[in-house]
Amino acid sequence: MKRVALIMPYGGVGGIERLVAYLYSHYKNLNYTVKVIKIIKLDTDLVQFGEDEYALSECDFIEMSKVGRLLFYLQAPIHLRRILKQEAITHSIAFGDMANLFSSLTFTNEYKVASIHALKSVEFLNPSYINTVYKLAYRTSYNKFNKVVCISKSIRYDLIDKCNFKFHDKLKVIYNPHDIELIRQKAIQPLESFEEMYFEGKTILFLGRISLQKAPWHLIKSFSILSKHLEKVTLVFVGDGDPSVQAYCNHLVNHFQLENKVLFLGRRDNPYKYLKRSDVVALTSYYEGTPNVIVEAIALGIPVVTSNCTDGIIELMTSSSPLITEEGFFETETGIITPSFFKGQFNIPNSDDYIQEEYTFSNALLRVIEGYKTNDDFQHVQKDLLKKFDLNQVAANYFKD
Repeated sequence: MKRVALIMPYGGVGGIERLVAYLYSHYKNLNYTVKVIKIIKLDTDLVQFGEDEYALSECDFIEMSKVGRLLFYLQAPIHLRRILKQEAITHSIAFGDMANLFSSLTFTNEYKVASIHALKSVEFLNPSYINTVYKLAYRTSYNKFNKVVCISKSIRYDLIDKCNFKFHDKLKVIYNPHDIELIRQKAIQPLESFEEMYFEGKTILFLGRISLQKAPWHLIKSFSILSKHLEKVTLVFVGDGDPSVQAYCNHLVNHFQLENKVLFLGRRDNPYKYLKRSDVVALTSYYEGTPNVIVEAIALGIPVVTSNCTDGIIELMTSSSPLITEEGFFETETGIITPSFFKGQFNIPNSDDYIQEEYTFSNALLRVIEGYKTNDDFQHVQKDLLKKFDLNQVAANYFKD
C-alpha cells in the first residue's frame, strides 16, 4: 500500500493549498497513508490536516533574519529527509519551486514527483538569490525526480524554450484536479447575513492572493472605469497577501472614491459560496499557470474575464479557436480574454493614471455583465472542458509511469 507525502509551501487558501487538499482527501479515500509536510505552518492556516501534518518551520520567512533564512534553506532538506524516512514514504509530490528544491535534495528513494505551477521565465525576471538557485536546480537536482508535472502545455514549453530545463523526458502535462461535486456542494452554503448585501446588484469577484503577480490594481482601475457606466455594481476581493500591494489597492479605492463599491473580505475557508453568487470572475494577473479559479468558475457556470497572462488560459476556457473581436480581445464560450498587462517589470505602479489595457478590460467586464453569451453556449462546452480536471484521473496520473 502506498505511503504518500504531499510537500507544500503554506496552508492558506491559494491554488496549491486547494490542490493538496483535494489530493489528500482522494488518496486517503483509497486507503493510502498520507502525510502533509508544510514548509511554513502558521496559526492562521485555513487548510489543516490534523495528525497527518508536519511542518519544517512555524516561523514565517518575513520573521526570519537573513542569516536565519539561509540556515533554514540549508537545513530544510535534512528535516524533510528525516520525516520521509520516519514515515517510510513510498511516494512523494512536491508543489512549487521551494518544495521541489528541498525534495530533490533529500536523497531518499521514494517515487518522487515535482510540480511547476507558473510560467517561470516571467517569474525569473525578478532577480533574486533564490531564483538563481531554482534555475540551477532545473539543470542539476531535478534529475532526482521520476516526474516533473507541468499544469499546462504552455508551462512545459516555457521550461524547455526559456528556462534551460535540462531533463525534458521528465516533464509531463497534468492539469490540476478539481473535485467538481464538492465545489458545487460548498457553493450552495449560505452567506453570512452581513455579506448578502454585497451580492444584491451586479458583482465582480477576485479570488486569490493579493500579490504583485496578480496585479490587482489593474482590476480596481478597470472597475473604476466600469462603475461610471453601471450604478449598482460591486467588486469583491476574497484573499489576502502582500501588505504593500494591499496598501496600494486601498489607496486606489480612496483615490477613485470607491469605498462603497469595493469590499476586501480577506481569506475565507469556503470561497465557492462567493463565487456562485457573482456575475463574473476577474483576473488581471501578470502571469499564471492554469488558475484554479477559472476551472471553479466554469464548474459553477460563472463567466470569466481575464488578461492573457499565459497561453494556458485559452486551454482552460475553450476547446476551439477563440473569436478575436474589434475591441482587441478573445471571446470564448466561458468568458473573455483581454491583452496582457505585463510590460516586463514587477512593481507597484508609480502613477494612478489609466492605461489602455484597463479600458479594454473594463469593456470586457461590461460585455460579460450584460450577458454577451447565452447559457446554452456555456453549458455546451462546460462538461467537455471539465473532463481533463477529473480528480480520479489526475490523481492516478501523478504516479503513473
